[in-house]
Amino acid sequence: MKRTYQPNNRKKAKKHGFFARVKGNVLKKRRAKKRKKLCA
Repeated sequence: MKRTYQPNNRKKAKKHGFFARVKGNVLKKRRAKKRKKLCA
């Protein structure tokens, strides 16, 4: 039987990576707060 979690780096990056954040408003909000570090 296959395990439920099948990690895929590309899929993960597309969903949670830097460019995914650029597309949304997450980075904009963090820049507005003058964050030193925008992404993990």
